[in-house]
Amino acid sequence: MSLIDLRHISKRFGALIVLRDVSLSIEGGKCIVVIGASGTGKSVLLKHIVGLLKPDGGEVWFDGRRIDNLPERKLMLVRLRFGFLFQMGALFDSMNVEDNVGFPLVEHTHKSPDEIRQIVQQKLALVGLPQEVGKKMPAELSGGQRKRVALARAIALSPDVILYDEPTTGLDPIRSDVINELILKLQRELRVTSIVVTHDMASAFKVADRIVMLHEGQIVFDGTPEEVRTTDNVLVQRFVQGEASDQELASLRT
Repeated sequence: MSLIDLRHISKRFGALIVLRDVSLSIEGGKCIVVIGASGTGKSVLLKHIVGLLKPDGGEVWFDGRRIDNLPERKLMLVRLRFGFLFQMGALFDSMNVEDNVGFPLVEHTHKSPDEIRQIVQQKLALVGLPQEVGKKMPAELSGGQRKRVALARAIALSPDVILYDEPTTGLDPIRSDVINELILKLQRELRVTSIVVTHDMASAFKVADRIVMLHEGQIVFDGTPEEVRTTDNVLVQRFVQGEASDQELASLRT
């Protein structure tokens, strides 16, 4: 049985159609990677899964329950089962690392300050950051460290699902690989379901059990990493190899 089901999802913003009749089932405990060019609806898809956007048409199901039609109060309870790593980390600049990671625990639990501090230290250790980082401000951290702090915050409530929006953006290849290893570590140790939106094919091939490609708001490919490597789908080949189409290059020739 699927943990997450998107059934014929459509979404538009004004005249712009972003998702067109998208159906996708996601099995629990697996890592699915969503690839595609900018503007194809990848991040919009993530926001539908966690209920930050509601579809114009179709249904979103989570753990056997339809969630897109829930009132906000009930939807908030569902969201607590998700961790979301935003593209740029979205840390609070005015809070130190410890307070950033502990923020979901303060907001959504009745744990004591000592309990929260202990959980924060556990989560920071899980993403490979030493305890003394907790007192630093986000501005004192490197880009890779900020990503890891944001990831520690995303898992503070021990979610069932982690959503990663471009987790390696802005990082060099070595720091990107650290994030990839963390995704695999959390998958293994926390037994979470992971959904990763990325342009980074090295990352996609390393972490994915399954890769889905969106193009112009529709799923044009769904398969294993090996099937991605061997497919004769021109859209997938071009994206993996980073090759622009003749049509895309035409404007440069005029």
